Order: sequence, then structure tokens, then C-alpha cells
Amino acid sequence: MTDAAEIINTVKGEGGVYLPKSIQRNERVARGLIPKLLRLAGQLPFADDLASAYYCARDPLTPAKAKAVLFATAAYFVMPADMLPDVIVGLGFTDDAAVLATALGVVGSQVKERHRVMARRLLRLPEPIGDKT
Repeated sequence: MTDAAEIINTVKGEGGVYLPKSIQRNERVARGLIPKLLRLAGQLPFADDLASAYYCARDPLTPAKAKAVLFATAAYFVMPADMLPDVIVGLGFTDDAAVLATALGVVGSQVKERHRVMARRLLRLPEPIGDKT
């Protein structure tokens, strides 16, 4: 931690690790992600990317700034009121996809193959052909 403001704005998270308050708040929002994702997985072409981003955000090896971006993305997906309500058939998830694409464009290098494997297992998707992980 580099300055007093950063130290003051931290809380003790799971495992006794200090996290920025924004990440701790987003942890609560992210708890709603998995049920919604599983409920809508067949309708979302980006479900595996969203689940991978979620697992990356929960990974202790992911830098705090990347976690903040990924948790904010998960929060946007979970929120019932967003730019285009999810109940609008055909358009409802386009804004969620755009937010996810932007987040992955910014911090996508942090999403590792181990996160993608966990996402595929969660969504019960097959492993890619030729992949031995």
C-alpha cells in the first residue's frame, strides 16, 4: 500500500487478507452472479467469458485493480436495472455483453486458462478439442 488513503480504505476480507472496500462491496454483489448465470447460461453466448471473469476476480493472484474492474462488471450483470433491461428479448443482454467486452479489453490478460477451466466446469461445457487441461 502506497498512501494513507489507500490504507484507510481497506477492510479485512476472507483469509485475513486486507482488500480495498470497493472489492469487499462487490463481493456481496458477485454472490448473485452464479445463480443468475446458471439460470440464463443457455441464452447467453458470453456466459463462459463472464464466469471466467468472475473466477479471475476471486483469484488471490489477480491484481486488485483488475479485480475491481471484473467485480464491477459482475455487479452490472447482476443489477436488475441497467441501460437495457434484461427482459427485452433480443436486446436485453447487449449492454451486459458490451460492458464485459470492455472489461476484458482492459484486464483480459489477467483471465488465465485455469479461470476458463473452472468456468467451463461450472457451466458444464466440454473442454476444447485438443486441450489436455
